[in-house]
Amino acid sequence: MNTKSLAKLTIIAGGALLMSACATTPPVGGDPGLTVMPTRDLPTPDASDYKPNTRPYLVGPLDRLTVDVFNVTGLTDREIQVDAAGKMSFPLAGIIDVAGRTPGEVEALIAQRLRATYIKNPQVTVNLKEAVSQIVTVEGQVKKPGLYPVTGRMTLLQVMAVAEGPGDFANLENVIIYRTVKGQRFAAVHDVDYIRQGAYPDPEIYPNDLVMVGDDASARLVKDLLTTFSLVSGPLVIAIDRLAR
Repeated sequence: MNTKSLAKLTIIAGGALLMSACATTPPVGGDPGLTVMPTRDLPTPDASDYKPNTRPYLVGPLDRLTVDVFNVTGLTDREIQVDAAGKMSFPLAGIIDVAGRTPGEVEALIAQRLRATYIKNPQVTVNLKEAVSQIVTVEGQVKKPGLYPVTGRMTLLQVMAVAEGPGDFANLENVIIYRTVKGQRFAAVHDVDYIRQGAYPDPEIYPNDLVMVGDDASARLVKDLLTTFSLVSGPLVIAIDRLAR
């Protein structure tokens, strides 16, 4: 094989590698909970479809709360940070264990304590000011890795969108969710392309989950090859052509 043929073969091989790196798009549908319909037949949502599908927020260590006891001097609009042990201190109510409770449950606890101090019918409001304890960690091949708050119902696709989407070398067939339940660690591997196409449900993300987006080594190789070809293939082929004459 002469030098000119070898150069052409190298370029063809690089192109074939590029083609193989482009995964085929999975068909739409497959998830039993999804009905695929023609565009013109999609039903119109009504008011009930816009009700938030959320789970209650549970107060955790280092969260910041705003506590207000209506019309009680010194107890209105107080900002309180939960300590590392999940407890908070409130005037007249003392130290309260609030970790794992909803804001509404914290309201009831404070009101119960205040009634014991002869405050009649205390009207207590507790709001979350800053969520620190309930976060998801997003790592690997996303554009903006980091810690993100989970204040309601979130799914894997939503979390990846919050992290500004997959990175240039993301392996979307290898997205792992790590979760600890009752002291035991679990992991599940997901294929994001299939989730996008509705092949199976978009998994729910919970506080303290770790989402790891894999790295696609072949994508890196393709980019390196394309960069190399763009820099040298033109001059190289011309030089070989001249040598072959």
